[in-house]
Amino acid sequence: MRAVRKLGLTQVRAVQRMDLYFVRGKIAPEELDLLGRFLFSNPVTQAFEVQDGFEGAQAVEIAYLPGVTDPVADEILRSARELGIAGIDAAATGARYEFSCEGASSLCAEELDLIARNVLSNPVVQRHALGRIEIAFPDKTQASINVEEIGIHRMDDRALGLLDSQRRSALDPEELAVIRDYFRREGRPCTDVEYETIAQTWSEHCYHKTFKARIETEGGEEGELPLVVDNILKTYIKAATDEIAAPWVVSAFKDNAGIIEFDEDFDISFKVETHNHPSAIEPFGGANTGVGGVIRDVMAVSARPIAVTDILCFGAESSKEVARKGMSLERIRNGIVAGIQDYGNKMGIPTVNGGIHYHEKYATNPLVYCGCVGIAPKGAFFSTPEIGDRVFVIGGKTGRDGIRGATFSSMTMDGQTYESAGSSVQIGAPIVEKMAAEVIVQAREKRLYSGITDCGAGGLSSAVGEMASELGADVELSKVALKYPGLSPWEIWLSEAQERMVLAIPMAFRDAFIALCDANDVGWWDLGAFTGDGKLVVRYQGRKVLDLSCEFLHKGMPGRRLKAKKPTRSAPDAAAPVLRPSTEAGFGVRRILAQVMAHPAVASKEWAIRRYDHEVQGGTIRGPFSGPSQKGPSDAAVVKPLEIKSGKAISISNGFNPRYGEADAYNAAYSALDEAVRNAVAVGADPDRIAVTDNFCWGDPRKPENLWTLLRSAKACRDASVAHRTPFISGKDSFNNEFVGKDGTRISVPPSLLISAIGIVPQAEMSLGSAFKIENSRIYLVGEFKPELSASVYGELFAARYSVEGRGPEPSLAAPKVYRALHRAISQGLVLSCHDISDGGLAAAAAEMCLGGGRGAEISVEVAAGTDHNPLGTLFGETNGCFLAEVPQAKVAAFETALKGLPRVGLGTVLAEKALRFRLGSGHVESSDLEELGKAYTSETDRILGESSASGVAGGVA
Repeated sequence: MRAVRKLGLTQVRAVQRMDLYFVRGKIAPEELDLLGRFLFSNPVTQAFEVQDGFEGAQAVEIAYLPGVTDPVADEILRSARELGIAGIDAAATGARYEFSCEGASSLCAEELDLIARNVLSNPVVQRHALGRIEIAFPDKTQASINVEEIGIHRMDDRALGLLDSQRRSALDPEELAVIRDYFRREGRPCTDVEYETIAQTWSEHCYHKTFKARIETEGGEEGELPLVVDNILKTYIKAATDEIAAPWVVSAFKDNAGIIEFDEDFDISFKVETHNHPSAIEPFGGANTGVGGVIRDVMAVSARPIAVTDILCFGAESSKEVARKGMSLERIRNGIVAGIQDYGNKMGIPTVNGGIHYHEKYATNPLVYCGCVGIAPKGAFFSTPEIGDRVFVIGGKTGRDGIRGATFSSMTMDGQTYESAGSSVQIGAPIVEKMAAEVIVQAREKRLYSGITDCGAGGLSSAVGEMASELGADVELSKVALKYPGLSPWEIWLSEAQERMVLAIPMAFRDAFIALCDANDVGWWDLGAFTGDGKLVVRYQGRKVLDLSCEFLHKGMPGRRLKAKKPTRSAPDAAAPVLRPSTEAGFGVRRILAQVMAHPAVASKEWAIRRYDHEVQGGTIRGPFSGPSQKGPSDAAVVKPLEIKSGKAISISNGFNPRYGEADAYNAAYSALDEAVRNAVAVGADPDRIAVTDNFCWGDPRKPENLWTLLRSAKACRDASVAHRTPFISGKDSFNNEFVGKDGTRISVPPSLLISAIGIVPQAEMSLGSAFKIENSRIYLVGEFKPELSASVYGELFAARYSVEGRGPEPSLAAPKVYRALHRAISQGLVLSCHDISDGGLAAAAAEMCLGGGRGAEISVEVAAGTDHNPLGTLFGETNGCFLAEVPQAKVAAFETALKGLPRVGLGTVLAEKALRFRLGSGHVESSDLEELGKAYTSETDRILGESSASGVAGGVA
């Protein structure tokens, strides 16, 4: 209702939603009644009717476009069989919305169409009708035999460029020329299957060609960057892992997920992926399949998925006027959160860690980072196919879902993206993936497969192509089961239809594996074999449609040569006020703190978190909230899977800050890694057993200034990783996160680096929360305290147009020693609670600890500030390397001994009184009531939940 009224249609009084279920076949009336009562409706809250259609009312009906996955329809067919109803041969779902208006007013057809397009449906994946919608059921599941031959071997450079544009392949001119030369040597044209396979394999998304490029730098000062960086990954990220050489790293940068040792019996795996472009054009489906995809990454290293993470970036409220195809910020936000909720919850995997961040430049290009943690017995991962092993696909059927998704994700978006890239979006079926995951665990225990990978970007082309990169393979596409008719061979091969895995099955175990799939109702298709001749051959109905050298496909791409140039920082505006906070008392700390706590970077994200199940599987020790009230934020999740017999647990944390990214790329990247490690240490993780992953989301890397910030970020990753002795085990880059408006204006996301950390908590029972626990305990500031107001929440709130002085928080060189000493103190039971200082500074951290524990605190700002007494800077400046730690009075001496020689200071006391007091010096005290702070802290949740309830619709009829 709220969304409808925002369109100016104030005459609408109510709307009723009905779920629509369409079935086709020979079905008796009593069978329809059985379906309605047991399958389609909840008898407590719904009624159902059997009709050929509805007439008369002012109504809109919505259904999926042909070719879009409808997972509920698939479940209808399966469930009907279980109910003994065999006559249904097709099913579909939809929704009907009936509108009532005030008095004699009504909605005209144009107004109903406006509501349908802007509120009820997304034209990328859905269609609508005013009144009754007609469903077109597929009649058969055969592909088209049509294979196009492309005379690339005879093309000049201009024709190559036109081919690239027409097929949206996102290839560089040099790459197109190499492809042409290959087929000239072959003496033949290429097929569309071959061309699309090469484009997918060589895409930025799959090949990471910017990270592998040779880059010349220009304009830097001595020590900032070398003159040439040859391969970012090897020079910085992997170089740090190699230098640290941690013996407990099992697999890094080799497999679908990184793997580290957990204890004597188990290894844990971790992967974080992005799904940005798909989420921008279809928020629910993009985020939904982003979760499904990263879960499959963990399944692809033979692990059982045990936890999911999500870090989301949305447009700020200040950017709400940025219109894009009628997709409001609210629809993007709600769709993405609903997509994550749908997949994780249905898979039965807890969503335990994450974050939500806002920036006006995310309005046209939201970012969706999805992570997954898995566990497997030691030595359980094996992926070396042998000659003669069968190429099996298991899971879901194949459709047009996600076709050209890899190349789409490698391109800049514009106003035409929503028409041209609709087939690049997928809708997930988590129940199908859940059953496939169970098959993989059982097959792993019986060692029925020799190799495994997931079908992600590029579909079978990528999965089979990569598994066959050494041996070669020969596969038959006509054996692939299709969702609907009409797919051509290249579409079958490139489809990114979800919930599919590819396995190498030795012939000796083929029958046992098929029996296992059948027992679990999981689809399987034997497509061919690994050959050993080094050639990738694909056939359709016996006809060869692809014949490529694996050497050329995987090693023939020419390396990129790029230039990076140091950006010119704009000179400060002489007329703009410089941010120099007053050093006088009485400047309204209470008012400022309330605004900081209500800022989207600090405020509670309960509106989203409560939609996720973070307790399923029974292994979550510490979830997203802390304290008896479960209102305070946790620094990290702590999970102990049920199969674990040792006393250890797993920590999962992250570090991310787009404000820092705009201020200084190096400091931002260093801060992200420091924060991820800091959060893990705060809950009890051993800093000597933490590994990290990186996810770079940038604009166009071919712009020299963008590439400079990328290089500086990568260098900081290396420096911070080595300083903390924290190896990288996996990573992902996502480029071209830009949007070109109709007027040619280009909007690029700020440099957005996510560092995610997975660590070992040696004693699960000693893990800590962030909520104050005991009255009269001491509050310590631990770490090298260097508060910085530039790029801070305070700076954003109160100095939007000030002259920037500073580049965000600087690296803390003392942090590695501090973290290890603090961990020893935690392990000795000297600390009651601990919280890192990050967004909002010391004041916000103290307030969060108070809200979580329902206890007040008194903080001496003079003691925290030391000789450089600047109350606002001390309270709201942001810093790396620091914590607030609660220490019981009886253990203060032991705590001091544990941190001897390291920066720490006792600056306050926990109170029974529900107030947070700051002693500012000269007898001046500012006090904030916890109830007042709590209202500020939950204001974002209250606003969003208010919007959701205001826009709700009445219960309906099935």
